[in-house]
Amino acid sequence: MKIEYYIADVFTKQLFNGAQIAVFPNADGLSDTTMQLLARELNLSETVFVFHPKKSDTKRLMRVFSPKKELDFAGHPIIATAYVLGLCGDIPLTDGITPIIFEQKIGLIDVTITAVDGKPTFIQFARTVASIVDRFAPTDEELASFLTIKQSELDHKKYSPRLVSCGFPYLIVPAWNYETVRQAKFNSAAWSQSIAPQTAAQEILLFAPKTPFPDSDFNARLLGPHIGIFDDPPIGSAMPAFAAYLCSFENTQKGTHVFAVDRGDAESRRSVINLEMDNKGHEQLPLRVGGEAVLFAQGTIDLPE
Repeated sequence: MKIEYYIADVFTKQLFNGAQIAVFPNADGLSDTTMQLLARELNLSETVFVFHPKKSDTKRLMRVFSPKKELDFAGHPIIATAYVLGLCGDIPLTDGITPIIFEQKIGLIDVTITAVDGKPTFIQFARTVASIVDRFAPTDEELASFLTIKQSELDHKKYSPRLVSCGFPYLIVPAWNYETVRQAKFNSAAWSQSIAPQTAAQEILLFAPKTPFPDSDFNARLLGPHIGIFDDPPIGSAMPAFAAYLCSFENTQKGTHVFAVDRGDAESRRSVINLEMDNKGHEQLPLRVGGEAVLFAQGTIDLPE
């Protein structure tokens, strides 16, 4: 049995940037064991297997696997899957904007594919999230010590450190400058001596409202006790919490806000995530996440009978 797969670089329009996601556009008939083995073999952060319920033209079922387990939800794979399905013709792109519904374990997700000359150029999906925001945070001295930065580099004028959860908790910490985010290093010993481990958050989203790139408004980076000291992992899963964080400040006016957050730099697989949020001051926050993708590779795998 031969099965076709694609690998896309996501949240970027340049090869060798963004996050690499594998997509199997026709996984009908594959078992759970086979999908997990394939994801383990490819060893990317996420691998997507697409199923076609009742040959629907407007709905696809996504099964998303890391090398270790199946995931209930992941945002990067939505961008990759829509891009690949549009590129290979599984979803016809006859109009400028094509709506599609993806189903993950958490439920249905509305997706739109923008196309030019029948080729996908921009993918956006919608979510409504509920957040818990806690203003309790470690002291500036503690934050500076386990981020290996100076206390003066922390921003307290427009923003402040807060704990935010949209299902997964993050300690969100604002810095003045892009360089601070890029140069920060997590210090495990200082972390263990602070009050931070007593909070629910085990990941820190350090961000700056400045970036040298014209296509982004914020630069952000994840650090923490379970992240390698030199790692700069994808930040897509933290974006709902980041949007809720911004809405928790009085200086974020009511209404729709459009902005972009980048991760990494020109030397480290830079990603750009486009966000739209409808700040209505309610517990529920409508959020739209969008980005570009580019095809890195495609191939076939010979599966044993």
